[in-house]
Amino acid sequence: MLKDRSWLDAKATRTLIGALDAGGLDFLFVGGAVRDGLLGRAVADVDVATPARPEEVVRVIEAAGLKAIPTGIAHGTVTAVVGRRPFEITTLRRDVETDGRRAVVAFTDDWRADAARRDFTMNALYADRDGAITDFFGGEADARAGRVRFIGEPTQRIAEDGLRILRFFRFHAWYGQGPLDPGGLAACVKRAGMIDRLSGERVRVELFKTLAAPDPAPAWAAMIDAGMMAHVVPGATRVDRLSAMVALERALDLPADPLRRLAALTSAPSAELVASLKGRLKLSNRDEAHLRSFCGLAERTGLVGRRKFGQALYGAEPAWARDAAVLAQVETGTPNTETLAGLSRFIDGWAEPKFPLTGADLKAAGIEPGPRMGQRLAELERWWVEADFGPDHEMCLAKLRDVGRISEA
Repeated sequence: MLKDRSWLDAKATRTLIGALDAGGLDFLFVGGAVRDGLLGRAVADVDVATPARPEEVVRVIEAAGLKAIPTGIAHGTVTAVVGRRPFEITTLRRDVETDGRRAVVAFTDDWRADAARRDFTMNALYADRDGAITDFFGGEADARAGRVRFIGEPTQRIAEDGLRILRFFRFHAWYGQGPLDPGGLAACVKRAGMIDRLSGERVRVELFKTLAAPDPAPAWAAMIDAGMMAHVVPGATRVDRLSAMVALERALDLPADPLRRLAALTSAPSAELVASLKGRLKLSNRDEAHLRSFCGLAERTGLVGRRKFGQALYGAEPAWARDAAVLAQVETGTPNTETLAGLSRFIDGWAEPKFPLTGADLKAAGIEPGPRMGQRLAELERWWVEADFGPDHEMCLAKLRDVGRISEA
């Protein structure tokens, strides 16, 4: 039985059950909701399996006055929306053909065949409306023991989909206890070259989910020991820094951030490494900019060490400046949690001040638009920042005149 059935008793779930019952459909809940409910963990997505064909599922859902979205109807998946809560309802399937990336499936009414095509035993658990579990492959015992174990022969399961290599390490990061399953690990090593055929987007999603685990360091170390980094992100091997980052995040009550942790693994990324990561992982422009911010904030993180928080934050995204400061403290080996906690509190009330001068002020002072004006503005802005943003418009104009007299002399 489920340890946590709050998701099962939720109003939206009971409404869906009523709709499926009214349509006479046979169904069970499956996958992550059952696994996490069994372990007493928070449940995010709730999936349903049924031998009914997708067209019948759509008819039943709409007959109940609910919205049915054919999100993957060719592969048997219909999304039912109850209020604002989506539920994926998928027809039982069996694999007809696989090529290491995609599978050709056929619909079936065989629950065991549907379970057999899933990756790990703990992901092939089904539950009825009362929370009673159906388990074909020992997934309940594996989930309770923290064993991430492939269904069937591991090498063959990976041959069907190379992404399962990365999922093996990701699920161990979130659910594993103790050493990795030897058979699964050996199969990952044997098939490691399949990672090279995966798209950067799929690799990125799995790696970021791994890094978002409460403590991904043991699983990441296992990936390194197994030789996975050569196929994933070469250079992301500083597990000692990752562990230090996780400890510091906990001390500061910071949420896990995959990019911050990835930066720790690379020991302060260089611009060249960031460019390489962008290409390999197909990073968004924003994620690339976030990683690049770790390269160029050495001066600001030094200011943080002297508690000049405003100067450290000016011109940067506050959260990124904080992340760079945290990484800099990790690199010292003796992080100052008090200073970093002060920075986080300062960020909460931070409103970036506006530099008092504009190009119009310099033009009125006789400086024509062009490189000289831009240089003079930049010099004055640096002076204003170093003065902790104190000088007002008149004081900045006086400084402009002083600088002009000095340069003329």
